Amino acid sequence: MYHGIPGRHRRMRRFYAQFLGPGDLAFDVGAHVGSRVRPWRRLGARVLAIEPQPDCLRVLRLFFGRDQGVTILPTAVGARAGTASLALSSATPTVSSLSHEWIESVTAADERFAEVRWDRSVEVEVVTLDDLIAAHGEPAFCKIDVEGFEADVLRGLSRPLRALSFEYLPFAHDAALTALDLVERLGGYEYNYAPVETMRFASEQWLDAAGLVRLLDERFRALGRSGDVYARTR
Repeated sequence: MYHGIPGRHRRMRRFYAQFLGPGDLAFDVGAHVGSRVRPWRRLGARVLAIEPQPDCLRVLRLFFGRDQGVTILPTAVGARAGTASLALSSATPTVSSLSHEWIESVTAADERFAEVRWDRSVEVEVVTLDDLIAAHGEPAFCKIDVEGFEADVLRGLSRPLRALSFEYLPFAHDAALTALDLVERLGGYEYNYAPVETMRFASEQWLDAAGLVRLLDERFRALGRSGDVYARTR
């Protein structure tokens, strides 16, 4: 479902070409099984794929382990370096999370999570975005999709990046506002929003932070439609 949908990678290449080109470095924080890695590589970008889940790491290594343009890092990213407990869902690994508060809140707020079971956990290494930049260089684009841990990831970043994205979930609206505030503090950004996997921006114009919040409140929060917030420097 992530690598075999006809036309999906082509749409992704067209969409991400506005952020990435040959020789650029991209961070995929929460790489999962690499659905972004393949189109980014087709654009000629080098990719740091960061994923702590053991099962997902096996897939990443199978698909990209021999690609010298892809570095696979088996860690999580957070506000400070150390270790943390990753709650895993064997049946639905896309919702595995380092945020136990997020798990409690989505279970209570969204009926789609009623059947999800986080049935095991694993201790994982945690690094910061600043650590990754020091070790690998500054990315032209950074995708953050870590199931409720986005704000923690952003707390480990002390400089503005050229462009980044983070996941938005309507039932975790306040968490998205916290992430947005952290990006705003880095300075100099404008924003847009792409509903889940459409690879299309919801607004024809890039917005300031207040405009983005209005867009989410008026159009997507009420519909319960998730997606990704995109930020780029002006």
